[in-house]
Amino acid sequence: MKALMSVLLRGEIMMRILYDGLMLLFQQEGCKFGLCFSLGDGTMLLAASKVLDRSKPVIGVNTDPERSEGHLCLPVQYTHAFPEALRKLSRGEFSWHWRQRIRLYLEGTGINLTPVDLHDQQLSLEQHSKAHNCSEHRPEQTSEITSGPHLLPVRALNEVFIGESLSSRVNYKSCKPRFTFSLHRASYYEISVDDGPWEKQKSSGLNVCTGTGSKAWSYNINKIAPQSVEEVLCIAQSYQPFHLDSELIERVTKKYNDSLVYSPEEPKMFFSIREPIANRVFSSSRQRGFTSKVCVRSRCWDACMVVDGGTSFEFNDGAIVSITMDAEDALCTVQLNE
Repeated sequence: MKALMSVLLRGEIMMRILYDGLMLLFQQEGCKFGLCFSLGDGTMLLAASKVLDRSKPVIGVNTDPERSEGHLCLPVQYTHAFPEALRKLSRGEFSWHWRQRIRLYLEGTGINLTPVDLHDQQLSLEQHSKAHNCSEHRPEQTSEITSGPHLLPVRALNEVFIGESLSSRVNYKSCKPRFTFSLHRASYYEISVDDGPWEKQKSSGLNVCTGTGSKAWSYNINKIAPQSVEEVLCIAQSYQPFHLDSELIERVTKKYNDSLVYSPEEPKMFFSIREPIANRVFSSSRQRGFTSKVCVRSRCWDACMVVDGGTSFEFNDGAIVSITMDAEDALCTVQLNE
């Protein structure tokens, strides 16, 4: 912090619980704060969701490289050489990078636009539901709104997840997301991809990610193991004989898994249906794929729409969300010259 404050003309050090106030100040016209530093991936995601001005850079610093990968932060060598990173920034030895983000339009009957902040909380299902219920009774908020669509005041840098409450919590404190799921709490919704026909689905939830998020939860949902590749190739070998060895299995596995990751600057999203249920009533013609727009109509009882694992909105029967991208929402970040 001493190194940071020594080079800044004016700055504020804010705790995560005060971020809302900071971001309101950050968004005011004429605000003189032109740069936001965030400590760690989780705090970086929180800042990124609230900074709506693409001209204000957000820079992440990995403060705990022993326990965090710091994918969204400066390279790990600058954790212990932060003054050098600041000198490079002051000398202009960096390039600008704009990470695409997701915006959300919410509409429908009885929708609640009041978010619940899940950062630094470990909520049970009951506590999660109570948090939303309590927000409905705040006198300064209107709990049920029927007009729309409403552009929500957050942007997703990694992903948006929709599902029943038991499925919708993800923990970003470690590099491996953790979630809870119960088979008898499947999520029921209708989905339209790229303005296509609506399809009824039941699954353990829907994940829509950006290029930044393609390395995170989305990757873990969709990656395939060498064992699965080997089993499929063995079946193919029974129809058309070919030489199968461990090298081929590794190459095929790597090529498929690499195809799940794409550049954070690409203006496209990737959707994933987690564990879809297929029967006479419910179908899943596409379980995953790239898209520019996803619309979801909730048929759930106690569902949430969670932005970057940190901000939750109610998403129950009657609510409709349009998930899109806009170039104006791109987050300004930097890459230091090596």
